[in-house]
Amino acid sequence: MRIPDLQHRLREAGAGPLHEHRILRLWSHALPRESGRRLPSTFFPASLLAALPGIEAELAALARVHTVHAGADGSERLLVALADCQTVESVLLPRHGLCVSSQIGCAVGCGFCMTGRDGLLRQLGSAEIIAQVALARARRPVRKVVFMGMGEPAHNLDNVMEAIDLLGTAGGIGHKNIVFSTVGDPRAFERLHGQQRVRPALALSLHTTKAELRRRLLPRAPRLTPEELVEACERYARASGYPTQYQWTLLEGVNDGDDEIEGLVRLLSGKYGVLNMIPFNAVDGVDFSRPSRERCAAIARRLHERGILTKLRYSAGQDVAGGCGQLRARAAELPVVTLQRDRAPSLRQQPSRAATSAIARPASADAP
Repeated sequence: MRIPDLQHRLREAGAGPLHEHRILRLWSHALPRESGRRLPSTFFPASLLAALPGIEAELAALARVHTVHAGADGSERLLVALADCQTVESVLLPRHGLCVSSQIGCAVGCGFCMTGRDGLLRQLGSAEIIAQVALARARRPVRKVVFMGMGEPAHNLDNVMEAIDLLGTAGGIGHKNIVFSTVGDPRAFERLHGQQRVRPALALSLHTTKAELRRRLLPRAPRLTPEELVEACERYARASGYPTQYQWTLLEGVNDGDDEIEGLVRLLSGKYGVLNMIPFNAVDGVDFSRPSRERCAAIARRLHERGILTKLRYSAGQDVAGGCGQLRARAAELPVVTLQRDRAPSLRQQPSRAATSAIARPASADAP
């Protein structure tokens, strides 16, 4: 399901703009139907009230949490089962953040990332993306959403931008707290510049200042040079007012040398952005390793001294394989998923917030 499909259904059922906004808000915030100043029976038209149970059942069946893997740092990796029994992963982060997936698998095939090992299986619909947010909000508050989970958002632009538009309106997420992450695609830059209502912040997976090395690390990324990528990001940063977040996975002996430090100073001096250096997270079957903690700190310190705003970020959820590069559809954990609509929560009136969950709350969530 895509969000325009849902909106069309609501309008056909008699929903006006205010009714539609309220339903989308309740769904994306994981709130029960009676939330709000006016009771549904006095606010919604009779035709919409009659159609809501069927619509609610479809929303509840979009996704459910199959397993929850809690990290020591307060993060949670959620294995999410979709209606066709495919799975994706999203990660609840400390400080009210959520990392969502936009695809099942990924076509880019980054050498240090687990997600792309089996290629791209399918796109997620925009409603399936929002369903991840609803599931997360059923567990805790979410005030920031980053598109840094499974998949390359630029390869699923229509669905991702529909989800971003809802998150920044009815979803109540501040626009600078919605982060569109990409390996760098001209179509993504063009689409972001065309956004009028909701403009997200931009994160670019850079990883090296050398064009040839980048082609080896990101074998199926667009063939733009690091200079071209930074130029495109700079234009959007100045237009949106949000600094670009340059992502750099630190790989020992690959992109942690003095030559890369000099390249970063050359590329990013005077640019409106921040460099996030992320030490490599272990991935089975991959020969890369992370530099020592002392080496990572020394690189960040040297860049700071040269005028490059640099943040050394150790990924949340590493102990439960929820860190950057560690997400994948762990189908082995999910033999069969039977969606039980009679048990799925909805927008129906419920006795209390404590007794309810969300439109898309799972029938069960097994903690590790």
